[in-house]
Amino acid sequence: MVLAETYLPRYTYEDYANWEGDWELIEGVPYAMVPSPLKRHQFVSMLIAKMVYEQIADCPYNCQVFQDVDWIVNNSTVVRPDLLVVCEDEAEDYVRKTPEVVFEIVSPTSATKDENLKFLLYQQEGVKYYVLVYPEGRKIKVYKLMEGRFIKVFDDTKGSFRLEVSCPFEVKLDELWKRME
Repeated sequence: MVLAETYLPRYTYEDYANWEGDWELIEGVPYAMVPSPLKRHQFVSMLIAKMVYEQIADCPYNCQVFQDVDWIVNNSTVVRPDLLVVCEDEAEDYVRKTPEVVFEIVSPTSATKDENLKFLLYQQEGVKYYVLVYPEGRKIKVYKLMEGRFIKVFDDTKGSFRLEVSCPFEVKLDELWKRME
């Protein structure tokens, strides 16, 4: 209902920083984070982070891979992607520069937000690649930002995909899923 949206209170990063519990703030609207992720979710995130880190560790552009860290987009938007790759971010506390790659590990409770709201947010903020990982179906979808819009460039359960960012890297699905067994 549009009328209800008009009267929703809006919050800022200062409000967010004082809240207890796990939250995200998108355009001033708070979203409670789902309960702690399942072990499978955490494991696949760790495996991808390790795979990416090993390939970008000597990157001359100071690219880093982070899990579950706040990305402060602006004063009214703070999100906590499952995994991200950011380069040349000078901030010492949280991510403040637009990541080149964002990975979200999709669960039944996060699917609507990951596939819709965060999809649009990451597209709007200029994330070069958005990767949706579906551990239950052992499937990955990769979207590349092209002319301001995300275009699906990979949608499979096997094979590999290469992300052409400041420090390019490859994700090998067969290796990833084998480690999950």
